[in-house]
Amino acid sequence: MKRIFSPIKVLLFLFFTSAIYAQIPKAEKAALLSLYNATNGEGWTNTWNLNDQVITWYGVQVENNHVISINLHRNNLDGKLPKGIKGLKHIEKLNLAFNNLHGTIPNEITDLENLKILKLEMNSLKGNLPKDYSKWNKLKELTLFNNKLEGKIPSGIGALVNLELLNLSSNYLTGNLPKAIESLTKLEQLELFGNKFSGQISIDLGKLSVLTSLVLAYNNFDGVAPESLKDLTKLKFVQIQGNNFSSFRGLNHMQSETLLTFDSDNDALNLKYNNPRFSFSRLADTKYEDKRIKE
Repeated sequence: MKRIFSPIKVLLFLFFTSAIYAQIPKAEKAALLSLYNATNGEGWTNTWNLNDQVITWYGVQVENNHVISINLHRNNLDGKLPKGIKGLKHIEKLNLAFNNLHGTIPNEITDLENLKILKLEMNSLKGNLPKDYSKWNKLKELTLFNNKLEGKIPSGIGALVNLELLNLSSNYLTGNLPKAIESLTKLEQLELFGNKFSGQISIDLGKLSVLTSLVLAYNNFDGVAPESLKDLTKLKFVQIQGNNFSSFRGLNHMQSETLLTFDSDNDALNLKYNNPRFSFSRLADTKYEDKRIKE
């Protein structure tokens, strides 16, 4: 018995078939190949078959014929981030954490104006942070902890007006905190543990009104501990120990209702603000554990 297909079914079949085999733009495929070639793609734990469609490549998500996400976390990437990565004009999430990336962070990465999440932690990246963040006004998460980055936090970081998480812990960053950080009013987590920051903290942390986590431990900050902490009503985690603060007098009247962890070099404050029913420590998380990508 001959099977008859209706015109609607034929159209639907053709639509879904074309969607499956749709090609991404040449510039985006070239960018993917530059990443593959620059980081020893043949040696990846989960490598790409370059003869297959891009939508079948491990960790690559394609939507409307554009690459919108790459997740190659813990995939044995070994090499430098290529400048050609700027060809991924539609990418929103880039996770290359827990690999062996080395060399510097190319300035071209800040041309990815649709980027919302960038995770490059637990690599061997060195050199300075990019200076121009003017195209990253959609970025929500920037995690670069446990690399070998150095130099100062550039004042241009104030352009990240939608940033919710900034983790630069366990690097070799120096200088003081730029006043531009006050512009990051959507910031929920600021984690700078284990760098070489120094000087008195003069910025008004009170302007970061939705901040829940502040990790400044084990740097070389001095002077009076930031009194503006008392204005932050949503803080849950505070770690400022291991610095050279000469006074904690301004922290005697903090909003303590939400605090779960408070670690400083002042035992009286630690006793006052630490929640005895909560033993979780953020330092382990900052240094070693992986962080989930926000959906």
